[in-house]
Amino acid sequence: MYAPRVFISMLGTLAVFAIATYFLTNSLATTLIETAICAVLLQVGYFIGVLYLVWKERKARDASLSEDKASAPVGEDAKVTGIPASNLNRSEPFNP
Repeated sequence: MYAPRVFISMLGTLAVFAIATYFLTNSLATTLIETAICAVLLQVGYFIGVLYLVWKERKARDASLSEDKASAPVGEDAKVTGIPASNLNRSEPFNP
């Protein structure tokens, strides 16, 4: 969900809702209150939609990581090697 597009769409929806509510009730106070309630409901829906997308992405990432762990060989050949500690204790500055 692209946030600026959602906000512009939400403002358009609220404007149409406000106009329709005003023509149905002929009351400015009722229109403002109902439009504010509608705005809150739209924000809650947007928040739940974003939470759902984050949850779905995390679920897919966890599944991908578990597949990678399952397919990785387990043994002494799979040791992780790094920089020897003697190189980290140098007193001279790093100049490539």
